[in-house]
Amino acid sequence: MARNKYPEETVNLILETATRLFVQKGYERTSIQDIIDNLGGLSKGAIYHHFKSKEEIFIAVMNKMTEESNKKLFEIRNDPDLTGKEKLKKLLQDSVNVPAQDSAFTAAPNIKSSPALVSGILMESVEIVAPEFILPIIKQGIEDGSIQTEYPEELAELIMLVGNVWLDPMIFDNDPEKIYRKCVMYDKMLRGFGLDIIDDSFFERLRSLTEMYCKNK
Repeated sequence: MARNKYPEETVNLILETATRLFVQKGYERTSIQDIIDNLGGLSKGAIYHHFKSKEEIFIAVMNKMTEESNKKLFEIRNDPDLTGKEKLKKLLQDSVNVPAQDSAFTAAPNIKSSPALVSGILMESVEIVAPEFILPIIKQGIEDGSIQTEYPEELAELIMLVGNVWLDPMIFDNDPEKIYRKCVMYDKMLRGFGLDIIDDSFFERLRSLTEMYCKNK
C-alpha cells in the first residue's frame, strides 16, 4: 500500500491501528514495530512524521476517545429538563459507562510511569472538564436550589480531581477492593456537600473496569 498522501487519513489509520492493538495486546505489550506491521505498507517514517513515540500515539488515542465522551457531556450540561444536581448524577454515571472506558481499561497502560499522561489527565480535569462542564452545572444547581455551596469553582475542581485522578486504578494501581473502598469514601465526601449523586451501579461499574484493567495489565 502506497503512503497515504492525505495527512489526516494517515493519522486516523495510525490511531485506529494502535487502538486495536492496545486493546488486543495491551499498551505495554504493543511496540511501535507492531503498529508499523499492521499499517498495510506505511513506513516507519510515516509514523514518526506525526508521532515521536508510542506514548504520544497513546495520548492521541485517548484524546480521540475523550472527544466522543465530551459530546455526551455537552448533552447533559445543556439538558433543559434536569436540575443541576440531576445533571451531576447523570454525568458521573455516564462517565463510567461510555464504551470508550472499556477500551481504555483493556489497553491497561501504566499511566503512573508516564509524567506526560498523568499531567494530561490532571490538566484536562482542572482546565477543561471542571470549568466547561462541572462548574456551569453547579452554578445552575445553586440557582435552582438543588446544590448549596459558596465555593462552586473549588467544588468543581475537587469533584474532577478525586473522580478522574484519585479513583483511576491506572494511576494508583489499585485492585478492585481498594477501588470499591475509595468509591465509598468519594460517596461520603459528596454527601457532605449535599450531593447524593452516586449509587451502587457506579461502584460496581468502576470495580468491573478495575478488574478488567488488572486482568490485562
